[in-house]
Amino acid sequence: MIKKTDDTSWEPASEWYHDLVGAEGHYYHQHVIFPELTKLLKTKKTDLSLLDMACGQGAFANTVPNNFHYEGVDISPSFIKLAKKNHPTKAFHLQDVCKPFDLKKTFTHATMILAFQNIEHPVIALGNIKRHLKQGGTLILVLNHPCFRIPRQTSWGIDDDKKNQYRRIDSYMTSMTIPMDVHPGRKTSSQTLSFHYPLSQIFSFLQETGFTVTNILEWISDKTSTGKYAKIENRARKEFPLFLTIIAKSL
Repeated sequence: MIKKTDDTSWEPASEWYHDLVGAEGHYYHQHVIFPELTKLLKTKKTDLSLLDMACGQGAFANTVPNNFHYEGVDISPSFIKLAKKNHPTKAFHLQDVCKPFDLKKTFTHATMILAFQNIEHPVIALGNIKRHLKQGGTLILVLNHPCFRIPRQTSWGIDDDKKNQYRRIDSYMTSMTIPMDVHPGRKTSSQTLSFHYPLSQIFSFLQETGFTVTNILEWISDKTSTGKYAKIENRARKEFPLFLTIIAKSL
């Protein structure tokens, strides 16, 4: 039996997610995402501030550059409790990013790290970010790549004749709400939702809410395969990025 969660909340899955990610972030947080984000944020400027939307248990607070004032927002009481425990000098706010809210302050930067595709109402969430960014402020969205990493719609395959590994894509242009089983294989399990949008629609959401895209980056896995298919798997890993990062400015 699968128990469906509140569409807008990860609270029922918070224990599982904390076990998966931990206080420091999972493997790709530590080895790909956070190092690359730190490069993007690196500057000698002072008086900088960062709002981490859908911050979870605040893992990024560990690595955000010291010249940034950091605050995080999340809908889950368990995540916020853990974030405050792990980072007592940082500020965290219990808020639903899919409902309008106002922290009565603005920031120079905002991030949303691997959460946009769990957001049921992206225009509202982006509107909240816009409201909390200074004019000309920077938004950085990190997504599981919306072309190559769509749950249930993309998969790996091996072509023995061509001696390559390919990425199969069964659907892309159609917006989708995709149920995700938190504990596959168990008799009872909670379920979360993933929301897929093609790139053109994501860019439209940003334009609608007052952002202009200034750059996109594609980040690959740094892992290395061993065994029979190691050569073709390592080549494919470099061709099909794991993550898409969108950098936008608040107009």
